[in-house]
Amino acid sequence: MFQTRRRVYQFPMQLKVLAVPNARKSEWLGWEDDPRAGRVVRIRVGAPPLEGKANAELRAFLAKHLGVSKSRVRLLKGDTSRIKTFEIDGCDELPD
Repeated sequence: MFQTRRRVYQFPMQLKVLAVPNARKSEWLGWEDDPRAGRVVRIRVGAPPLEGKANAELRAFLAKHLGVSKSRVRLLKGDTSRIKTFEIDGCDELPD
């Protein structure tokens, strides 16, 4: 982290997510250990996994839940997989 005048810039963090699509609503379920990916956060996504709808919903949900803008949340890996890696700028802490 470094400062310039009044702004605080943080280095981006990577977050591994286990997405559960087709839920009634999007919600953060919590952390768990996955044998394929290690420590991941399980999130129910209120969108079907068609044509990137679930990825867009998941990105918007993460941005809102973590208090950052959608432009600061990027999908790095897992476009068609349930296990996804996101890069998030400007987030200090992750919820439990």
